[in-house]
Amino acid sequence: MAQQTQVTRVAQRWGPFLARFPTPAAMAREPAAEVVRWWSGLGYNRRALNLHRGATVIVEQHGGVLPDDLKGLLALPGVGPYTARAVLAFAFERDVGIVDTNTARVLARWAGERLGPAAVQNAADEAVPLGQAWMWNQAMLDLGATVCRRRVPRCGECPVTAGCAWHLAGRLDPDPAEGTTGVSVGQSSFSGSDRQGRGALVAALRLGEVALAEVAATMGWPEDPERAQRVAGTLIDDGLVRREGEGYALA
Repeated sequence: MAQQTQVTRVAQRWGPFLARFPTPAAMAREPAAEVVRWWSGLGYNRRALNLHRGATVIVEQHGGVLPDDLKGLLALPGVGPYTARAVLAFAFERDVGIVDTNTARVLARWAGERLGPAAVQNAADEAVPLGQAWMWNQAMLDLGATVCRRRVPRCGECPVTAGCAWHLAGRLDPDPAEGTTGVSVGQSSFSGSDRQGRGALVAALRLGEVALAEVAATMGWPEDPERAQRVAGTLIDDGLVRREGEGYALA
């Protein structure tokens, strides 16, 4: 839920969602559309669909128990390297490093060079003190988010500047964090985007079917039905939406 969604919004949905789907088995028993309905307000609805798909795999292949190894986690729908290692570190307290935009920025500046996929993951793993993955990764995430920030790093408040190659070199351009694997580069505007139209249609479908003639207006593009049909098609391709007679419904 907290991937690409503000924690304040997640906090409002977390409890009710877990009460509705307390286990993978409970979720797998329900249609995907029900999970998407309960995902309301969190955005990026494909995450809800992947969560349902993952729950189904967990039930069918792992006896309803979340796998506790990297290979098993990576095989779940929608789970990539970051999520898999976050689960290992925070749920199972395994000694693995988490690479997200904040930790990758810290690691690149510490090394004083851009880091590719293998290098940044190796650096994250090697930095974890034995038996302290939970605490260490929390600290790294917070350090990157609050001190080693993208635009205005607070080097005067950083506890590790004595070993930071970028800081010791005078914070020269280019910033090694730019271009390092895992460091985000920002996102295009949401207003007027395809993402906004997708979200509007899914929100309407949570309440019931939407007629074909109403799709463009529902998505916010009443004068551009061709765009509406194209974007609606991407929801069908993702498995979130299906054609139902002369309209659309949640899959």
